[in-house]
Amino acid sequence: MALRMAARNLGSKVLPMLPQTSLLHSHATSFGFKEVREEEKSRMVDSVFRNVASNYDLMNDLMSAGLHRLWKDRLVSKLHPFHGMKHLDVAGGTGDVAFKILDTINSIKPRTMHDVLEDDLQEETQIYVCDINPSMLNVGKKRAIERGFGKSLIWVEGDAEALSFEDDSMDGYTIAFGIRNVTHIEKVLTEAYRVLKRGGRFLCLELSHVDVPIFKQLYDYYSFSVIPAMGELVAGDRASYQYLVESVRRFPSQSQINLVLACITYMWSNSNPTEKFASMIANAGFQKVEYENLVGGVVAIHSGLKL
Repeated sequence: MALRMAARNLGSKVLPMLPQTSLLHSHATSFGFKEVREEEKSRMVDSVFRNVASNYDLMNDLMSAGLHRLWKDRLVSKLHPFHGMKHLDVAGGTGDVAFKILDTINSIKPRTMHDVLEDDLQEETQIYVCDINPSMLNVGKKRAIERGFGKSLIWVEGDAEALSFEDDSMDGYTIAFGIRNVTHIEKVLTEAYRVLKRGGRFLCLELSHVDVPIFKQLYDYYSFSVIPAMGELVAGDRASYQYLVESVRRFPSQSQINLVLACITYMWSNSNPTEKFASMIANAGFQKVEYENLVGGVVAIHSGLKL
């Protein structure tokens, strides 16, 4: 009894010192630098992208000095698109990646008349653009009409953590600048693996972590000082872009994921296991997993194959 009372007294002294993550419900997750309940995150992220949808592409151009277009070109080049493929682009509401895939496919010309006849017999190319946010999808649909894209594009409102597509139905899967906004990354990876056919390729383009000291300081200053101010000036929304910057810092780095586990009984302890993001992809079942850093690690492209 005396030991139990002592433990309780110690606990009452320690609790005020615990970080906010320890005091929340066990199913807490990050929203930028804040800790929120899992059920709140999707609503908050939806609000962010509803706010930024109309200026999303313009802000991407301004924030990256247009480099995001080159990064997406690199992503698509790794996909190796082909006529008749069925591809799923997740969190791609404004259509950037899907348009690039279709442009690439349309640029591939048959070599002979025999190839032309073979292409006619092939299944029609279908690029599915899946996004949880209808405002982003509406922007994409409008852009598709302006660019003259037809029935090869299929727009689907859906959740990356619980896709509506059948098992083994897709030749490729891409997600660009979207996976850091989900609540459960492991569920997204599991779903990606499920819907891909054997031989299908998973590709993820995401802002990441810079480790070069001087470059990192400049990058941090630009991220936390310039981008939110730019969001306020151009889009009239500083808070949303502050979240987007913070979400990058909370996303697992190319080499390491930091997890903080707090277990409260009468005593408390913290542990910090680390695991490579590539290992998360491999744990979902993918093979030949690799990543490529671009611009010193500002962004990274992770890839894996379902074999």
